[in-house]
Amino acid sequence: MLKPINTFKNTNEEHKLFKRRAIAILIGISVLSALLLGRLFYLQVFQHKLYTTLARQNQLGLVSIEPNRGLIFDRNGVLLAENKPIFNLVITPDLVKNINATIQQLSSFIKIDSEDLKQFNRQRHLHHRFEPVPIRLKLNEEEVAKFSLERYRFPGVAIQAQMIRYYPQSAPFAAIVGYMGRINEKELQNVDPVNYSASNFIGKTGVEKYYEAQLHGTVGYQQVETNVHGQIVRILKQTRPIAGRSLTLTIDSGLQKLAQQALGSQKGAIVALDPRNGEVLAFVSNPTFDPNLFVSGIRQHDYELLQNEPGNPLYNRALRGAYHPGSTIKPFISTGALLENVVTPTFTIHDTGEFQINGRGRIYHNFRRHAYGDVNLLKALTVSSDIYFYNLSLRMGIHRIYTSLKRFGFGSPTDIDLPDESSGVLPNPEWKEKFYNTPWYGGDTLNCGIGQGFLLVTPIQLAFAVSALAEWGERWKPHVVLSWRKSDGSVSFTKPQHLEPVNLPQDILSFIRTAMQHVVNAPGGTAERFFPGVPYTLAGKTGTAQVYSLKNNERYDTKTVAAKLRDNSLFIAFAPVEKPSIALAIVIQNSVTPAPQIARKLLDYYLIPPSPIPTITSQQALPVIGPEKIPENQLDESKNVSNSSQTDTATQPKVNKTETEDDEDDEDSSGIEDNAPPIKPDKYQAAQPDKSSKNPTAIAPVSSNATPNKNQNDQNTLEVDDSDNPGEE
Repeated sequence: MLKPINTFKNTNEEHKLFKRRAIAILIGISVLSALLLGRLFYLQVFQHKLYTTLARQNQLGLVSIEPNRGLIFDRNGVLLAENKPIFNLVITPDLVKNINATIQQLSSFIKIDSEDLKQFNRQRHLHHRFEPVPIRLKLNEEEVAKFSLERYRFPGVAIQAQMIRYYPQSAPFAAIVGYMGRINEKELQNVDPVNYSASNFIGKTGVEKYYEAQLHGTVGYQQVETNVHGQIVRILKQTRPIAGRSLTLTIDSGLQKLAQQALGSQKGAIVALDPRNGEVLAFVSNPTFDPNLFVSGIRQHDYELLQNEPGNPLYNRALRGAYHPGSTIKPFISTGALLENVVTPTFTIHDTGEFQINGRGRIYHNFRRHAYGDVNLLKALTVSSDIYFYNLSLRMGIHRIYTSLKRFGFGSPTDIDLPDESSGVLPNPEWKEKFYNTPWYGGDTLNCGIGQGFLLVTPIQLAFAVSALAEWGERWKPHVVLSWRKSDGSVSFTKPQHLEPVNLPQDILSFIRTAMQHVVNAPGGTAERFFPGVPYTLAGKTGTAQVYSLKNNERYDTKTVAAKLRDNSLFIAFAPVEKPSIALAIVIQNSVTPAPQIARKLLDYYLIPPSPIPTITSQQALPVIGPEKIPENQLDESKNVSNSSQTDTATQPKVNKTETEDDEDDEDSSGIEDNAPPIKPDKYQAAQPDKSSKNPTAIAPVSSNATPNKNQNDQNTLEVDDSDNPGEE
């Protein structure tokens, strides 16, 4: 018999079990609910700002705006560098799923070559993924129209307007203005990456590089709303960029162009300074190049062509070229010889055209093997006697030569406001031991004494040194910026920086200046034939530097020597002597045209004002007026007046014109006349200049062969002193 069912089931235990399970489930639900509410509270309260920002970034973007770069002008307001608008095709990598496929599709209707791809991949590493990177520059109107039609197919790709650099004056100003190019990784490390977030180009050389921070400006920003394709729908907020400062250079563009043209196809450099304040008036390196080739990134093929072009146009000879100064160094060595009493102005040697150290060994010759007879320091500078300076160099020794040249800034950069300046080489025994591990010989001293051997100078150093002579030892730091103009229109001028003067007595400087005047004015002066009839006073010194050594019995023949072995021609000068406003240094490699001949063109342009008489064109031609009828009683009287006028005209002196012998070298002279102004014993000059006014009133410059006759106001005549005109030899 079966037991009742209640005997098998414990109701109380079941109720307890159910209750425990219900409580456990309730606790679990409560805990989960608490965690969910806690997480919700954390996200809504503590992470509110973060997720609000992330949500906004789904539709908002921050776009950087490139500032307008400052313009560059010359001292007369001629525009040298400006900005021109272009259209670029850009890709934002963060918004493009497959960049390679996108570029391939774009190439079907927009030309994108391997060079564009190379630059694009290089620039991608320099930008964040959310920053646009150009894939193709300078789209034309047709390409812009084609992309506009296909734009919906390319999310993350856009056309971006940009201002790009343009140099309207082109090649003549490349050495000083420089150029811009694509920014590279090394350059990006030296600038503020935030300020360059919208910039793909940076100054590479010249003023563009040296004053990059001032020209660039400050980047601006736009907060924009975008659609799902990353395209801008509207601009919500904008911070305008601040344009870079425009600058005015000290350069005279007319003088700069004339200097470039005067060099022609010859390699060389020309630097012109205002000795009164250090302003650079002309800064030429030849051959040159078109800087516009670099502004959007030069192609590898074009760059290789420039690198391999004869003359290396990318090399800035005015700033970095190191040349033997030749005889242009002699005035500066002479100052030290006079200061140290190594020689006096009356110290005389007999120049036979040959020189040996201690009467044995190698025979040293004069330029072109001339013999000048009895030579003192004045004549030695005038005719450029190497034999005299061989004697002087041995008397001085290399240490005093080193000190004399260091005083004028040789061997050190001038600190001009241009990048990558060379310091040249000012040698001494310690320098030779360091770089060549060999001792210093007497022949090394002789070579330095005539501007050869290890001695190397730059054109800017030569111009800087001759400026000190022009200003009686006062020195001003060379600079190329005249003034700045900010975006608000305010202008600030550059203050010239006065340097420590050359510590030399005024009588020594007066003697050297007089000797340099004799070079260009006195009969037999090495540059006398290039300056006949100049209407201004000037002082100068020629130089000829050999590029290879001649054997003892070997002669230099300009007709047979190879072009690359031709001598270098140099010339330094300042004018007018009474109140110098320009100092020149000209270096021509393997010259065909003598440097003084080019100097004459530049000095005439700068110092002689243009004619005030206007040129009458054919449209402005004066009407032809028929002859008037003259009464017979007045006819005889008019004839008498006419005859007297013709008699006066016939008595006017004639000016003898001579042609410049371009094929002769600037130092190839036949000797100096004995009637050159003598120097009194134990004195540098008969009278000393007025030190307070720095005006050498005691110096009587050798007058030009032809000078304007200021006593005759109604006739354009010239007074000519035929007795002082030896003629061309």
